[in-house]
Amino acid sequence: MLDGIAWIGEFGNENAACRGPGMRGAISLTAARGVEPEEFLVRLGADSEQLRCHDTYRERDALALGPDAQHARVAMYGTCGEWLYVLEDWGMATWYAGHRTVAAMEPLTGEEVVCLTMNSWDPPKLILHAPGDGRVWQAEFAEDTERSSALDAALRAAGAVFPSVREAPEDEVALYFEEHREELPTAVFTAVGHYCGLSIDRAVVEAGELPLVILPSVR
Repeated sequence: MLDGIAWIGEFGNENAACRGPGMRGAISLTAARGVEPEEFLVRLGADSEQLRCHDTYRERDALALGPDAQHARVAMYGTCGEWLYVLEDWGMATWYAGHRTVAAMEPLTGEEVVCLTMNSWDPPKLILHAPGDGRVWQAEFAEDTERSSALDAALRAAGAVFPSVREAPEDEVALYFEEHREELPTAVFTAVGHYCGLSIDRAVVEAGELPLVILPSVR
């Protein structure tokens, strides 16, 4: 991997308003495989015609987004290997917001989704994993999904799973979290990058050069 995605976590605690033409801080990630990219984006609420315009994210302010623009979320997307990835910095991931309530977003058998949602104004930050059997597993940052999966192993190897009160006294757990919480987003994104084999070019994201996708607000 060239850039990996650890750099996204490095800026995970940075205010998204600090961005330039693209994104840098507080980015949520949704990655999916086993499904065609356009199909998955349309299921998130994207319009096929908009996708075929191939506008870049940095062009978003110059576009006429239509009468529902105030209710829309602008995101960027790309592919790496067999994965589609969607990056959003409005506060959380659209897939997280809608996968329980929007039928089209429900994960289907045979498709895998990994989602890191920053939940900037509705904490905590969460890891979601739909492994391909139609179910979704969820854990807070600093935890794993308790499934002993390859993703859980990657989280532990990256130092993204902190001690719990089942393993150590409560005061020690609290002290460890306080000492290492700033490192946590980097560890989580490192783990997911290794698990998925994802590499996303930081310079391209910060410049807003990835394709734009317009998604509806889901709450």
